[in-house]
Amino acid sequence: MLKLRKVLITCLLVLPLVAHAQLADSLSRVVKMEGAVNFRDVGGYKTKDGREVVKNRVFRSADISRLTDNDMKKMEEKHIHTVIDFRGTKESAMAPDRLLPHTDYLLCLAGSDNIPTSKDLATMLKDENFLLSMYNTQSVKYYGDRYKPLFQKLLALPDKEALLYHCTGGRDRTGMATALFLYTLGVPMNVIEADFVASNVYLAPANKRMYQSMVELSGLSEKEIVDRMKLRPELLRSFFSSLEERYGSIENFMEKELGAGAKERELLIQKFTK
Repeated sequence: MLKLRKVLITCLLVLPLVAHAQLADSLSRVVKMEGAVNFRDVGGYKTKDGREVVKNRVFRSADISRLTDNDMKKMEEKHIHTVIDFRGTKESAMAPDRLLPHTDYLLCLAGSDNIPTSKDLATMLKDENFLLSMYNTQSVKYYGDRYKPLFQKLLALPDKEALLYHCTGGRDRTGMATALFLYTLGVPMNVIEADFVASNVYLAPANKRMYQSMVELSGLSEKEIVDRMKLRPELLRSFFSSLEERYGSIENFMEKELGAGAKERELLIQKFTK
């Protein structure tokens, strides 16, 4: 946690005022885990109508295969007995989640079996805008199958229980899930985007090791790799634009693909805001 705070302080020194405020605010949502990074409470944000997303009900994270015994106690304290895993078949098999007994676990692998290997990624990095392919119309066919189980579990989640969803880095697939959830609850888009890009900070220490290994594979400098891998608001905008282009509106996508029509969306607002 000390290392994370040092990284955060460094970032705050160079960020504009709005980003400074958001990161300082989002740090309050970070759950300190010994064996996982980017583990955050999704609650606490204000909605456009003045409500607030409740805390301690919905969490997001990177890989949770290395959770320690102390982490498991914290999972129990937070009543996290439902886990949605957005990783692919091989990806999840290589690092199985560590779960509490009797956890309702679901692997939602739609589109994730196509996640590139390190060698593939090194080649893809030569395209400055390669990340856009994960957020635009090329991937839209997977979004319904990937995120419908999450929304159905949220709709059925008991009042005293919490849910966690994650992928490997807790940034792209998990970031899109968070954006959809917060959008449904009425959180302003600028706040959703700020929450999305905050992963750049929370993953920085872990990413640095990976990016250093990519230098030799890709032939790019570490700075070039960091710039091409970082999350940007326009990625999330491309994600939402792709849904609007395909379905006419985000709400149409939710009703058709997620089983979350107007009635279900209102129930989510009632369950997860106050």
